[in-house]
Amino acid sequence: MNKHHQNIETPAGLATPTDLGTSAIHDLPQALNILLADMFALYLKTKNFHWHVTGPHFRDYHLLLDEQADQIFATTDAIAERVRKIGGTTLRSVSHISRLQRIKDNDADYVSARDMFAELQADSVGLVVHMRELHNQCDRYRDVATASLIEVWIDEAERRTWFLFEAGGNDELR
Repeated sequence: MNKHHQNIETPAGLATPTDLGTSAIHDLPQALNILLADMFALYLKTKNFHWHVTGPHFRDYHLLLDEQADQIFATTDAIAERVRKIGGTTLRSVSHISRLQRIKDNDADYVSARDMFAELQADSVGLVVHMRELHNQCDRYRDVATASLIEVWIDEAERRTWFLFEAGGNDELR
């Protein structure tokens, strides 16, 4: 075995080969699971709004929200796999997601398209803030692989925010 790599026993009883230290393989999976819960919550909220959007721009909004939901959902597998690669275990149920998520659900019977977009914008900006914090944590542990993935997810979230802003006609925010 390479002297720089070690099999570290994790709290889940896994012995995943990694050169990350014990603290990293404890802390990073926890933080990534919170991000994963947020992504699932944002995915479901985006699909909710996709299903319920109405108005004169229905088709454009419906397609935009579906495209964004697909992108958000695509990140979930990458996050979960990263957790496993570094020796952690990941989410197991909807209730597990609900215990960890920071993204607030929206169960309202009616939400205007403008309010949908504003809410998703705020959620995406908050998600970016949390991802930047997680990136800093990765830097402290020298986990460049996770940090690199987070950089892509930040860019994607910023793009979604921008599209929602422009499509929502939020002139008073300019």
